[in-house]
Amino acid sequence: MDDLDAGALVEAALRNDDEAARELVRRLYPLVAKLVRAHRPRRTAEEDLCQMIFIKVFQKLSQFSGKVPLEHWVSRIAVNTCLNQIEAEKARPELRYADLSEEEQAVVENLATSARELAPDERLASRQLVEHLLGLLKPVERLAIDLLYLQGRSVEEIRKITGWSVALIKVRAFRARQKMKDQFAKISVRENL
Repeated sequence: MDDLDAGALVEAALRNDDEAARELVRRLYPLVAKLVRAHRPRRTAEEDLCQMIFIKVFQKLSQFSGKVPLEHWVSRIAVNTCLNQIEAEKARPELRYADLSEEEQAVVENLATSARELAPDERLASRQLVEHLLGLLKPVERLAIDLLYLQGRSVEEIRKITGWSVALIKVRAFRARQKMKDQFAKISVRENL
């Protein structure tokens, strides 16, 4: 796309010319899709991310000065959007049903459908599932769950070990349990879809 043509399309799009906006998307989509494929976070669909980028492009179109080629300006928005999405996913990790091994999926299915005791071969898979869920917690939450439930220590013992107050121990354990329950529920729901 040459600079004169791009400038004219930008000006027309700013005047609410829908045809010019569609032409901008048509011309820029291959570039945006290529950048998204190179920088896409794991949990975000390519099409969704492309749409987010074009929304930002059109929201900021009035800021385009024309001093750099339009492709460079759009590339910067695309890469920054992808990097922001990657950071957002790191801040809110999620465990998906597809991330589980076949044995762990079987445990989820059995736990979701029955109240029976786990068979010996399912116990290892259930332990691995618990480890996956624990891996999604903050280190202090993981420590609270480990000390309280996996090691079976009393709240008073944990208070002496960590220096945390009794209330803080209970709050961290509660929040960690809730996060694990929420993640497990998400896995179970996805499995049943």
